[in-house]
Amino acid sequence: MGQCYYNETIGFFYNNSGKELSSHWRPKDLVVVALGLTVSVLVLLTNLLVIAAIASNRRFHQPIYYLLGNLAAADLFAGVAYLFLMFHTGPRTARLSLQGWFVRQGLLDTSLTASVATLLAIAVERHRSVMAVQLHSRLPRGRVIMLIVGVWVAALGLGLLPAHSWHCLCALERCSRMAPLLSRSYLAVWALSSLLVFLLMVAVYTRIFFYVRRRVQRMSEHVSCHPRYRETTLNLVKTVVIILGAFVVCWTPGQVVLLLDGLGCKSCNVLAVEKYFLLLAEANSLVNAVVYSCRDAEMRLTFRRLLCCRCLRPSTHESVRYTASTHTGASTRIMLPENGHSLMDSTL
Repeated sequence: MGQCYYNETIGFFYNNSGKELSSHWRPKDLVVVALGLTVSVLVLLTNLLVIAAIASNRRFHQPIYYLLGNLAAADLFAGVAYLFLMFHTGPRTARLSLQGWFVRQGLLDTSLTASVATLLAIAVERHRSVMAVQLHSRLPRGRVIMLIVGVWVAALGLGLLPAHSWHCLCALERCSRMAPLLSRSYLAVWALSSLLVFLLMVAVYTRIFFYVRRRVQRMSEHVSCHPRYRETTLNLVKTVVIILGAFVVCWTPGQVVLLLDGLGCKSCNVLAVEKYFLLLAEANSLVNAVVYSCRDAEMRLTFRRLLCCRCLRPSTHESVRYTASTHTGASTRIMLPENGHSLMDSTL
């Protein structure tokens, strides 16, 4: 093992990687901080609202909503982590100790990993529910809790590894340009793991889509292709496109530059766009609240009650209307036949 540099300053590693460490606030630093603070505050407010809605409405005490609550908690944590970054960036970066820099990076890595892992867990739960023709998965509460704990153990493990072993303090030639204290291999693994999660989500939602389309086609043969069944398929396509599209738009740019940096691309100007792509990835924590929660009619009703500070229960008419709605959760409610008899609900 080569010489280690545990007593050096942040500036030493930034100079080694060729990343500029500003000594004063530049216009682009102010723009990034202003945008970052705005996004962080919106992320905090929206996800706090989602958590409050799930906690206050007993109808949400189902496995899928536990996972949605965990997603909101992960995104809330991401908002806090990014807020911490905004108060320790620009000229303030040079004042950080090595431990402080690892804390800043670890908070981001842990929160974003937990968010991505929960998105995959939600996709798997939806697959289980749809295939079983259930509105909500019948997973035991203990198993759901174990799944949530597993998400956070994986996230904490990936977030804490750099500070303890996966750094470049003893191998300067392996240092990343975007994160000058981290090993390039860590960035490559992080980017590839996120890509794997996306591919698994594509596989799960594609399987759900084709399964539902086959069931709808069978139904249409017996009901003369009622327009409602065509609408079901279109709604399902729309939901899948929104879910996967939001993930691609928010995560792909950042994962590409992480992978390029991790692979040691010297000619790639990753430093010119890294802050904006990180901001876009953080914005996914805001998008998640909209895609996975705000599209749920019952959730929107609960939001209105919370924001209006009224504890009145929805009327019977409203409950029936929202139960019969064809749009739910991150989701489209699909009506599938069970054993050729009455229709049953399943939610994507």
